[in-house]
Amino acid sequence: MNFLAHIYLSGNNDLLKIGNFMADSVRGHHYLDYPDEIRKGILLHRYIDTFTDAHPIYRKSKHRLHEKYGHYSGVIMDIVYDHFLAKNWNNYSDKKLEDYADEFYKLLQDNYDILTEKTKGMLPYMIARNWLVSYASLAGLEMILFQMDYRTKHRANMQESIVEVQEYYSEFEEEFTLFFEELRNHCVEKLKELE
Repeated sequence: MNFLAHIYLSGNNDLLKIGNFMADSVRGHHYLDYPDEIRKGILLHRYIDTFTDAHPIYRKSKHRLHEKYGHYSGVIMDIVYDHFLAKNWNNYSDKKLEDYADEFYKLLQDNYDILTEKTKGMLPYMIARNWLVSYASLAGLEMILFQMDYRTKHRANMQESIVEVQEYYSEFEEEFTLFFEELRNHCVEKLKELE
């Protein structure tokens, strides 16, 4: 799962959202350097990643891309699953995606001092290009794939995967829907466990 899913699965706890969002740039036991709610967010993020990577539905989706994109098929699939969350946002939230995104960007800005350096460096681009809302369209998805590819020095040509995304669009969407329902339920339980 990518940024939007990680934030959404954090529920309504703002600090937990921040921890979950920036967890990829917190290594090993360094999560212990953060306040309690941020730590919980980092641990939830790690749980989501482990659950996702091992899940047969997600692996089935990812497998379609593996031959051409290798290791990066997982990166692509995380972004594609965020596309389906954004596209179908009204099924998951009463709040408009644009409002949800704006509130989250403001939350990050208001808590700037807590953010990792990597997150601080990414934030202006994320806000300027409105990544969380951009996920909802295929054009936005392609732009984000291009930006991710740029960050990996164009090793995988990830933006080309838009061809496979369109070819298997209905299969990917159906798999996402089944998988995400299961993941949501597991995250509710994990949050209770972290309390």
